[in-house]
Amino acid sequence: MHILQHLLKKGENKMNAITTYRPGLLGHNVINNVVDTFFSDFPNHLRASTQGYPVADIYQNDDESTILEFALAGFTREELNVDVQPDKRTITVTGTVEDENNKRSRIARRNFSRTYVNYDDNLDLSGAAAKFENGLLTIKVPQRPEVKPVSIVIG
Repeated sequence: MHILQHLLKKGENKMNAITTYRPGLLGHNVINNVVDTFFSDFPNHLRASTQGYPVADIYQNDDESTILEFALAGFTREELNVDVQPDKRTITVTGTVEDENNKRSRIARRNFSRTYVNYDDNLDLSGAAAKFENGLLTIKVPQRPEVKPVSIVIG
């Protein structure tokens, strides 16, 4: 029986924080489902947890260029590839681990491939530049000159 109903049947009308019943946001069914399927459906849980690897920080800097940053600790420059295809308006970043069985490294590394599409066609992909320094891959893509704002002098 619900605690509030029980108290009201007894004729009490006082409530405090101890007698208040607040159900959680996740019901027992949700938690039980996750626990019950974790080991039986482990490959799908693993795939869902690593699907967004590596995480990219994408922002626009002061000169209107777009910056893509990837934290790739443990990778070497030779294990990374940036493929720019201006005709398809795509940038693909790929990491290929040369020695996945390297037990000396405690940093989890795995192969990945992420493709980014310039749907707005506002970037000069052929002018993209990449650098890899201290585990951080930074790709800078300038804005196309014809899409930059222009101030017109009124005569």
